Amino acid sequence: MLAPISFSMQSLNIETIAPILVTIAGGLFILIMDLFKKDLNKSLYVVISLLFLLMSFGFLIDLSVFFAANGTFTGFFNLVVVDGISLISQFIIVGASMLFVPLALSSKRFHEFSYPEFFALFLFMIAGFQIMVSTDNLILIFLGLESASLALYTLIALHNRSKSFEAAVKYFTMGALAAGLYVFGAMVLYAITGSVEIHQIASILVANHYINLAYVLIGIVFLFAALAFKVAIIPFHTWAPDVYEGASASMAGYMSIVPKIAGFVVMMRLFEFLVHSGLPWIEVILYASVVITMTASNIWALVQTDVKRMLAYSSISHAGFVLSAILIGTTQANTALFLYWILFTFTNLGAFSMLWISRQKNLDKWKSSDHPYEKFSGMIHTSPVAAVIMGIFMLSLAGVPPFALFWGKMYMISSAVTSGFTVLAVIMVLNSAIAAFYYLKLIVYMFMKEPVSNVHGRIYTMNTSKALSTVIGVAAIVTIFAIIVINPLLEIITSFVYNSGF
Repeated sequence: MLAPISFSMQSLNIETIAPILVTIAGGLFILIMDLFKKDLNKSLYVVISLLFLLMSFGFLIDLSVFFAANGTFTGFFNLVVVDGISLISQFIIVGASMLFVPLALSSKRFHEFSYPEFFALFLFMIAGFQIMVSTDNLILIFLGLESASLALYTLIALHNRSKSFEAAVKYFTMGALAAGLYVFGAMVLYAITGSVEIHQIASILVANHYINLAYVLIGIVFLFAALAFKVAIIPFHTWAPDVYEGASASMAGYMSIVPKIAGFVVMMRLFEFLVHSGLPWIEVILYASVVITMTASNIWALVQTDVKRMLAYSSISHAGFVLSAILIGTTQANTALFLYWILFTFTNLGAFSMLWISRQKNLDKWKSSDHPYEKFSGMIHTSPVAAVIMGIFMLSLAGVPPFALFWGKMYMISSAVTSGFTVLAVIMVLNSAIAAFYYLKLIVYMFMKEPVSNVHGRIYTMNTSKALSTVIGVAAIVTIFAIIVINPLLEIITSFVYNSGF
């Protein structure tokens, strides 16, 4: 007769998964509400979603206080790791989500926001990303990855346009391929080490002097390919421009931020011990991925005629820029990664939201896309405030001082120079210069060209609301005045990263 399995609540340490449980509970609460009361106002779902996200944020603050006093600790049978990396990334995930949710109040044109399922799936997706960054267990990472991805596929399709269905199917197909690659890579590492815990895999490989090196290479390459798909690293980026174009503009901006930070954290945990292992092929793979992703995506962005697709390729370029932190693998570089992504969150979500307020429900027959550069011609005359704000976002993305991303780029380049990656730093500067061209191209259209009429003879104008104006205003304020918070933010991030051993 088998002995009963017993465990103590102390080993469960439920506080470590409280932020995740709260987010899941929010999604379930919305679904249960809809079962008992149909056709509730979407404003209620927005408030409920924000309430549960705020509660999750509060639990993260409590965990941060405990981490600052006691260092890294684990919970949920040692499957969940509470360290500075998981806490910072969860702050970004939940914070960006809180910035995104009020956009649901912006307009009745975007009918997906009238469905309670949208908000439930959105919270489930956030929980999936939180799981990804809160563990170094390959199985649990996969669980979080697929939970978030399945919800995201549906959220894209809910936009209910032909391009949205196409984008959702394309994302689902490519996501299924990435899931297969991940499982195969994890299987190979488990076969040669007998563990699915990343820190144990690292210890076993180091202790055995990387025996079975060919199998290690196979496993790492497959895992890298799967995670590169999630963060849109070339050549695993092909889905991104089409999916961003098919999704609503604000959802595209959200996709360019939150799923990628989850992917970067997993890559950081998985690859940084290999970067310091002395295996040259790891550095070669990462170096090539960084340079090709930054350069090729910038070249493609230069030839785009649609602003939304330009921003999609721009996001890929920024992902390559940030991937360099994992290649460098120092505390300064990892600090730069989180600083860069926090600043990028406000700037890029603001830029995509600006596209949203210029969206036309029905395209003119002669137009092949929703956001051609011509639509923004002479915006300074038709919508001067919107033109100035959009110009600020473009200058920030280009890395022009004193706007937000300038400080992120400077700190990232500084970390490369400090660590001896001088050639990489030069390539990063050159790519920033190339990127400035297509960002300034939009500014030229807005400030130096005459307004263009649509097929009905009407001048294109911006449509906005209080909710959308508030979100864009917050993003713009952070983008403009980021210099005020750079030093305290750097100190906080550095302490969290350093105390996590990264």
